[in-house]
Amino acid sequence: MRTLVVGAGAVGGYFGGRLLEINRDVTFLVRPRRAAELASRGLIIHSPVGDASFSKPATVLAENLRETFDLILLSCKAYDLESAITSFAPAVGPKTSILPLLNGIRHLEVLDERFGRDRVLGGQCFIAAAVKDSEIVQLNEAHELSFGERDGTWSDRVQAIARLMEGVKFKAHASTEILQEMWEKWVFLSSLAGCTCLMRASIGDICASPGGKDFILGLLEECGSIAAAEGFPMREAPLQRANKVLTAPGSQLTASMLRDIERNAPIEADHIIGDLLRRGARLSQGKTSRLSVAFTHLKAYEARRTRTSQTG
Repeated sequence: MRTLVVGAGAVGGYFGGRLLEINRDVTFLVRPRRAAELASRGLIIHSPVGDASFSKPATVLAENLRETFDLILLSCKAYDLESAITSFAPAVGPKTSILPLLNGIRHLEVLDERFGRDRVLGGQCFIAAAVKDSEIVQLNEAHELSFGERDGTWSDRVQAIARLMEGVKFKAHASTEILQEMWEKWVFLSSLAGCTCLMRASIGDICASPGGKDFILGLLEECGSIAAAEGFPMREAPLQRANKVLTAPGSQLTASMLRDIERNAPIEADHIIGDLLRRGARLSQGKTSRLSVAFTHLKAYEARRTRTSQTG
């Protein structure tokens, strides 16, 4: 199965690299600067589960993309989705499957409209990683990728992708409930991003503050109620896991969105928080909620970032 990984950053570079590690046919669609880095230094992964490096991995620039692929692994940020679609569109053929690893749900609608629902799988990943000095650094041992048909069927292509990932070092999971799992991750991530970005603090620091734990649990309940209204109520086990992680004493956990804010980078405010808030508008009935306060905070950050970049 010929696989095109869109991007070779923290997510695409990690999962694509692990596929290269077991000799899969992988090409990275990258921008010129990243292509030059990979050509000169190779793809380097530092990980608590084992380092890996690949000299001159196969890369292609968007302007040189002429052939179609069996699988497109889409690992871009939500704010880059439109430009990513333009770049990889020539690689989409009649039998191409697109496996997006973005957070939230809205990207599925965008991809469906552009390529047709039958080409777009559900998918998600769990990993904490960053690019440092052009090398990928996995920050802890969590590294999981899930995928499946959105109608829950056990299709031939899902089985083919499962075979593609046999033997990889990350946890690969073919799911018949991928939309449910995506919604549960979205609820957790929105709660984590909402509270840590709003408070500019870790979970442990928030919980140690007056009213902090109650605020987090209230935000989790609010996000979960939106998912339930959309037909995806949190199951008991994921809900208990979310409760435990989001209230762990002393935890230094923060959302990657907060780390982006701290380095004055773009954020996925609209895709992760804004879209969930939009879907839950009928539940709030115009009242100010924890989620809406978090969203206003994030949009204020974006406004200030835009203004300072224009004046600076």
